[in-house]
Formats: sequence, structure tokens, C-alpha cells
Amino acid sequence: MVMAQTWIKLVSETEASEGAMDCAATDSLVATCLAAAAAGDMDALFDLGVAFSTGSHGAPCDLIEAHKWFNLAAVGGHEEAATCRAEVSDDMTAREIAEAQRRAREWLRMMRSDSQAA
Repeated sequence: MVMAQTWIKLVSETEASEGAMDCAATDSLVATCLAAAAAGDMDALFDLGVAFSTGSHGAPCDLIEAHKWFNLAAVGGHEEAATCRAEVSDDMTAREIAEAQRRAREWLRMMRSDSQAA
């Protein structure tokens, strides 16, 4: 898988050996996480949720985006994502949650149409 090879090059040997291969390790990796998320990497979806929920690693603090990424990761089977999604939703209005869900559906539609075009 090309993304995995690119990812390994971006993580130091120390980080890799300590198991700290989360996408949010540095600011520049948010873009890498987006690409990995598009390739179906559940850890990348989760890491985007973390970045947007904390406003770190080059991402603004945006609970709607955080909820979207946690939701997508949870649907894909990421174990921690559902818990994080619930925690983020505690600080959101019903409208914000609905918007996050709409954005998640739109992401899924976009990914399906991209895979069909390929």
C-alpha cells in the first residue's frame, strides 16, 4: 500500500519503535492524514478527529469536524472513536451534531464516487 510506505518515511525510528505512529505527531501530518483517510485508514480518521477536537497540529478547533472524523472512524470499526465522538457531542448542539453527520455522509459519498471513477 503506497500510503503505508509514505507514512513510514515520515515517522522517526524512535517514534515507530515506541508505537507513536499517530498522524497528529506533527503539523505537516494533517495533510497526510487526509490522504490516508481517503484511502480508508481508520487510524487517520481518528487522528483527524483528535486534531480538530483539540485544535492542534495545524487544525483549528472545530467540534463539527472532530465529530465527523470520529464518526467516520467509529463506523469503520475504530475502537476509541465512538467514545471520543460521544465526548465531543456533549459540547455540541443538536444542530451542530446534525451538521457533522451531514458532513460525514458527504465524505462517504465523495469517497464512493471517487472509487467508482477510478
